[in-house]
Amino acid sequence: MKNQMRNVVIRFPTKRLLGSTCRYAHNTRLNVNLVSRWEEEKKNDGTKWHFLEHKGPVFAPLYEPLPPTVKFYYNGKEMKLSEETEEVATFYARMLEHDYTTKAVFNNNFFTDWRDVMTESERAKITDLSKCNFKEINAYFVQKSEERKAMTKEEKLKIKEKNEETQKEYGFCIIDGHKEKIGNFKIEPPGLFRGRGEHPKMGKLKKRVVPEDVLINCSKDSKIPKPPSGHKWREVRHDPNVTWLASWTENIQGQVKYVMLNPSSKLKGEKDWQKYETARKLAQSIDKIRAEYREDWKSKEMRIRQRAVALYFIDKLALRAGNEKDEDQADTVGCCSLRVEHITLYEHSGGKDYVVVFDFLGKDSIRYYNEVPVEKRVFKNLQLFMENKSPGDDLFDRLNTTVMNKHLNELMEGLTAKVFRTYNASWTLQQQLDKLTDPNDTEAEKILSYNRANRAVAILCNHQRSVPKTHAKSMENLMLKIDAKKETIAETELQVKDAKRDAKHGSVKEKVIYEKKKKQLDRLKDQLRKLEVQATDREENKEIALGTSKLNYLDPRISVAWCKKHNVPIEKIYNKTQRDKFRWAIDMAGPDYIF
Repeated sequence: MKNQMRNVVIRFPTKRLLGSTCRYAHNTRLNVNLVSRWEEEKKNDGTKWHFLEHKGPVFAPLYEPLPPTVKFYYNGKEMKLSEETEEVATFYARMLEHDYTTKAVFNNNFFTDWRDVMTESERAKITDLSKCNFKEINAYFVQKSEERKAMTKEEKLKIKEKNEETQKEYGFCIIDGHKEKIGNFKIEPPGLFRGRGEHPKMGKLKKRVVPEDVLINCSKDSKIPKPPSGHKWREVRHDPNVTWLASWTENIQGQVKYVMLNPSSKLKGEKDWQKYETARKLAQSIDKIRAEYREDWKSKEMRIRQRAVALYFIDKLALRAGNEKDEDQADTVGCCSLRVEHITLYEHSGGKDYVVVFDFLGKDSIRYYNEVPVEKRVFKNLQLFMENKSPGDDLFDRLNTTVMNKHLNELMEGLTAKVFRTYNASWTLQQQLDKLTDPNDTEAEKILSYNRANRAVAILCNHQRSVPKTHAKSMENLMLKIDAKKETIAETELQVKDAKRDAKHGSVKEKVIYEKKKKQLDRLKDQLRKLEVQATDREENKEIALGTSKLNYLDPRISVAWCKKHNVPIEKIYNKTQRDKFRWAIDMAGPDYIF
């Protein structure tokens, strides 16, 4: 519902907002503005909470040594490993059948970190990874996996009940009088870092997190969480200006990790909502901003020209701003840190077509390759920026992310490259849904249209993925189902033809049989259409990851409104976790919401 409705404010309980009240507000002639719990109780003192109490995080279980029957061999001979060395060996053994263990970088990083935890005698003996035999350890974990799959219902129920008990004790906190769910209260166990793409740190050892690594955040007047026996927290803080409950620094990339509230919590929902409201605010200023950066392409100052061209790419291509990287990190770049070697310029048809080819590693070491037609002035500016530079030189040598972010905030308070990304992603989804959705389509066809609109966004944001290993097999199985369904339809069509002939001059019973056969044929054809749509969707989606944009860049109110407008169950678009995260949007958006 749009914010211009100001005359009357009606407050409803949150639960009622899910259904009848939204319809009431939509159908009534009153000028109303619904206010849900997401819009209430805003703190204006800069704090996020006044009272916070929780039990702290759940740590990974301690290592259980391998049974004596499971052996490790070095250079063909059995070798007993110390417990810490054996634990790290199991991390590698579990991954023997994975592609990672065929990569030199992964193997070298693993072997270096593994040798660091070895005893002196182990280090003196184990000097060559190719002489290590992990096969028995791998077989042991494969067997364990099969045993878990073969568990009885009763055994699975016991595990489920145990997990639920842990969830009840550690999975909730009290914040300002409300019981709220905690998101990730379990700390990740130790293992080997994988990374995405060709990450230079793949294979390195992710060390075990212990209480001495962890900062706790809670109220002074709350029951302070107790660390596990024999341990103490690194620090206990009482900072109401942040929303995390616990934090620690992981050892691979030095990133701070947090225990946060569940996405469905009020604080998280408000933050999410405000993010999309900022993107909508950009929608009101975008024409002015675009006119300004286009004018700046002609500036006499090189720094302003570079800033304007970079902003054009952030806007047009949803590029990230980019940050400087340390030498031991992946060589990933964003818009402001592009080098001359990352772009190639092509001029076609006597100067009528101007194309820039981008080829660089983006976030998570995912390759970004894109051939983009650009305006002549952008092209000529890029030629100017590249003059007398080597391939490794900065394309925008008068620009960095700090300068860019300062400029963006001057254009609009709160504006960042990510806001552009969110705006363009949401705007693209809205446009594509309006263009692709046929109100007369079946539910399956509407969902295909939705996924196609989502794919357009994922392509814009460069959310690629490798084709899943199971793709070919699942497509083969699907095509077999389609062929079988077609055969059944052909047989049923003959039966309908015969039944029609019998019914023409037959009894009431034969006419009933004919009607039943006709309905059966219609059902079969509907099932075939669904299978064919499913096959199309799966094939089109094999190299695109839809989840990232759906969770982070698409205003969920667009999807909620689309579902309501076209009578598509919200469950077909969002799974339970996503519905929890976007509860605020389900509460707020009516069928006429427009981004």
